Amino acid sequence: MQDKEISCKDCGKTFTFTARDQEFYTSKGFTEPKRCKECRVKAKSLKESR
Repeated sequence: MQDKEISCKDCGKTFTFTARDQEFYTSKGFTEPKRCKECRVKAKSLKESR
């Protein structure tokens, strides 16, 4: 696996999805992230406040 550049669906910022992170996500059965870390934190805090 190689590092991937992904564009955040919320803010549009490009972030790196490292090969190491890809291996972790694959081992857990997760799909690749669609948001950068900052937007994931924001989305999680909004979800928890509901």
